[in-house]
Amino acid sequence: MQHEAHWWREAAIYQIYVRSFADSNGDGEGDLAGIRERLPHLTELGVDAIWLTPFYVSPLADGGYDVADYRDVDPRFGTLDDFDALLKDAHEQGIRLIIDVVPNHSSSEHVWFREAVAAEPGAPARARYIFRDGKGPDGEEPPNNWKSIFGGPAWTRLTRPDGTPEQWYLHLFDPGQPDFDWTHQEVHDEFDDVLRFWMDRGVDGFRIDVAHGMVKDPTLPDIDPDAKADMLDGSTSLPYFDQDGVHEIYRRWSRIAASYEGDRALVAEAWVEDSDRIARYLRPDELHQAFNFEYLTAPWDAARLREVIDGSLKANDAVGATTTWVLSNHDVVRHVTRFGDGEQGLRRARAATLLMLGLPGSAYIYQGEELGLPEVTDLPEDALQDPNWERSGRTERGRDGCRVPLPWEGETAPFGFGSEGSTPWLPMPERWAGLSRASQNGVEGSTLELYKTALRLRRELDALGDGSMNWLDSPEGVLYFEREPGVRVAVNMTEAPVELAASGEVLVASGPGVEVSEGTLTLPAESSAWLSA
Repeated sequence: MQHEAHWWREAAIYQIYVRSFADSNGDGEGDLAGIRERLPHLTELGVDAIWLTPFYVSPLADGGYDVADYRDVDPRFGTLDDFDALLKDAHEQGIRLIIDVVPNHSSSEHVWFREAVAAEPGAPARARYIFRDGKGPDGEEPPNNWKSIFGGPAWTRLTRPDGTPEQWYLHLFDPGQPDFDWTHQEVHDEFDDVLRFWMDRGVDGFRIDVAHGMVKDPTLPDIDPDAKADMLDGSTSLPYFDQDGVHEIYRRWSRIAASYEGDRALVAEAWVEDSDRIARYLRPDELHQAFNFEYLTAPWDAARLREVIDGSLKANDAVGATTTWVLSNHDVVRHVTRFGDGEQGLRRARAATLLMLGLPGSAYIYQGEELGLPEVTDLPEDALQDPNWERSGRTERGRDGCRVPLPWEGETAPFGFGSEGSTPWLPMPERWAGLSRASQNGVEGSTLELYKTALRLRRELDALGDGSMNWLDSPEGVLYFEREPGVRVAVNMTEAPVELAASGEVLVASGPGVEVSEGTLTLPAESSAWLSA
């Protein structure tokens, strides 16, 4: 199938968690000016685009995914002028920029929700959110048994200033994140305008938070009491995720994006496990990409990965969409740690990088993975800020461990993230001195240099990026495929060396000991390589 050469079909997109990337003013929090100062690092790394997590006005009940004003920058992150300057500089350096949009819910500090709380039950101001009367005597029980993703019930009851209990409102996440009611036309119109506001400024697209949410079963039925409230709606069918009504929203958004000059990408964060259901979001008149969470959550297992790769490509090819590949993001344990931590985890992570960047489609890189950063699993309890921590009764530590600020240079914290002596919003491990960008830059064999080499080759070689792939014969535990014209990708996921039939030269390898001799490729345990075919 022939496709127009849209940039997102083969882009390497770098995710920036704004609060943790670079702090320009020493207040301990990353900001837009800090990103702008560090753009040369991203240019040198070789990425095609960056994706910014929310920088909007927010009380940060959930790291900025609780938006109080969708058309302005939170002062802790800068100003609209800072955003415009960052966008201008990025474009001048050949880097596109996409931003988060959060349409499932707002902050409880949003003017609409404040108006709703002040209004009477049944008032028009309440129609923008999901308010319901409670069950039981005096409505003292929630309208149904839905659970918050962050733990506890998904409903909170309002109380009048005089103490009189009132209606309940739905929040699939934190109580500070009330869900919009997308059956209300005003909600549709508001987000149409939000998209236009940022595209008028020049952004290249949007990553859509909780893209499989927004539309709820209108009957608000109870769920199975044993059902786990989880973002990944896999074997459990939840009445608030992946409802058919979301697709009409995206057809409308697609028309808006298409009305602008240039390629504006719409990317879904849709935690839907089934490849065929994800592909429904990517039909020609809907969104352009969806994160491949089935790939992200796959274990270190060659057979399972091959199954996911084949299923993803087949489903997306059927609707003419490109496939995305991702190993880490701001919501999951960093893959160095997921793959075993320590030396083994890093070895596997490096091997997985060449697999991801060698597959057809586009790749998302989470800030810090190019440094081989592991999860910080020993953050002090008093430093934890993820709402998961408190909502779970302090039983789940949450996602702060993958959000620790980046180490740039120096021997002691904050490692150039902010000015010397400043205190980052999350503590940085002293052991990260050896993982800083400065300590790896230009050092042969470093993880940073592996990423730079792979991303450079990915741009230079016609075989990589968008296109097709063909599996080659390989022993159990090994993934081996060809990209036309003239590149082979080999990944040994076993704990012993393997030999494969191969000629040509090694273009890049995830570690030492990879060699081709007399028609045979020797691939050490848990390593990968790209070869000229």
